[in-house]
Amino acid sequence: MKTKIVLPFVGAVIVALTGCGSTKQHYVQTGDKEQIITGQINIQDYANAANDAVNELLASGALDRVPKPPAVLYVSRIINNTGQQVDTDLITHKITLALLQSGKAVTTTTDPATQSMVAKNNPAASGPDFTLSGKIIETIDRAGNVSRHTYTFQLSLNDTRTGYQVWQGEKEIGKQGTKPSVGF
Repeated sequence: MKTKIVLPFVGAVIVALTGCGSTKQHYVQTGDKEQIITGQINIQDYANAANDAVNELLASGALDRVPKPPAVLYVSRIINNTGQQVDTDLITHKITLALLQSGKAVTTTTDPATQSMVAKNNPAASGPDFTLSGKIIETIDRAGNVSRHTYTFQLSLNDTRTGYQVWQGEKEIGKQGTKPSVGF
């Protein structure tokens, strides 16, 4: 009798541990339709925000208005104003890479203040034409067990000669989901 009870139990445990079907891992292309959507910022969101920002910036013509093309850009760090730990270098790198590949800009890691000191000692060394800065902001709305996270990616391009802001871009990504009524 014990054998009759134990065998079905062991069989059930084996099925539970191995699963009813197999999960096959595979590579996906970033940007394709097969993506995981979560309530948090992910690599797909970075790629979308960076692509949109670069396309808008290039279309604006702001980088074409420099005395000696290509425009020299100092790209500052993007500020993370979200409740998440975000590697902002991912989006900065995607933007920088696309701008370099466009041929419309080159980038420098030397900030404008340091560059102006270098230029005093070496008049041939000119500073950056523009500074590019940005911010990621998260807003959360909740109603019952439904929450909506909106991530706003903001970028600003400032002319270092005049101090004027010559371009501004913004991309919003909204994600909505529900939480189970019982938290496990």
